[in-house]
Amino acid sequence: MDIKKDEVCIFIPTLNEAPTIGELVNSFKEMGYTHIFVMDGKSTDKTVKIAEESGAIVKIQTGKGKGRAIIEAIDFIQQPYILMLDGDGTYLPEDSEKMLYPLFNGFDHVIGNRLDTFEPGALSNLNHFGNQVINYLFKVAHGEYLHDILSGYRAFTLDSVKRMSLKENGFEIETEISVETIRNQQKVSVVEIQYKPRPGTQTKLHPVRDGAKIISAVWRLARVSNPIFYFGVIGLFVSLIGLIAGIYVAVEWFAGTTHTELALLTVLLIIMGFQIFMFGVIADMLVSFNRELRREIQRLRPPNPPVK
Repeated sequence: MDIKKDEVCIFIPTLNEAPTIGELVNSFKEMGYTHIFVMDGKSTDKTVKIAEESGAIVKIQTGKGKGRAIIEAIDFIQQPYILMLDGDGTYLPEDSEKMLYPLFNGFDHVIGNRLDTFEPGALSNLNHFGNQVINYLFKVAHGEYLHDILSGYRAFTLDSVKRMSLKENGFEIETEISVETIRNQQKVSVVEIQYKPRPGTQTKLHPVRDGAKIISAVWRLARVSNPIFYFGVIGLFVSLIGLIAGIYVAVEWFAGTTHTELALLTVLLIIMGFQIFMFGVIADMLVSFNRELRREIQRLRPPNPPVK
């Protein structure tokens, strides 16, 4: 199916992107896209003025952070297909059709994979390594390998994103979108895209601080999508503490010293760890039942009417 550009909203969250936003908006307009929407995070430079003069519709977000910009933007977008990218000039409009093509052929969500095709200087060795680690942690925690879960170049149907329950306000939003995509059993396509060095603005991502927040989000969000992993990790940790304490009690007992209170604590920790793990097993069964129910509801759901 051909891409119908009048059914696509180009969505660009911005914060102080004056050096790049004008050229970005103009590039999309020259390619024939008529719906360009900018959600600005209270920029202190001329981002808003430049975007408006270039022909974009601009709204100012009420909250703070990229995640809040995305959450608030969903209420304003009316087109059935959304192409989202950062306004810093690192993603190319030339990749737009490659990103949108899967949507017009039945996919719900498209992720632009930067990690195999980025230009020299676009990602530091630390950032590239951190992205790879987070992707594999995501696979362990959520059962799917999506190649580049932190990519800011994404395409999705309006229907699919409205079925997501998004709450993260910061850079963890890409992780949450990926989790929701899997939880809702959406059809995902991953395509390789170009990724350029930032041409005129400073990055707002702190590799260590924000990396730690993202890793925390990967594990925390598994509570809903993969509870056996989430509670299993907690249960294993508690049981491991009990096991270490038990080894100490045993060694001391053979040496002639008895630690009755510590021995009781050891037993309690091991039992508690096992109970937490079993809670995860029960929760996983409930999640599986819920997914099966969602699948059946989706199967019985009438198809969407054609867009006029």
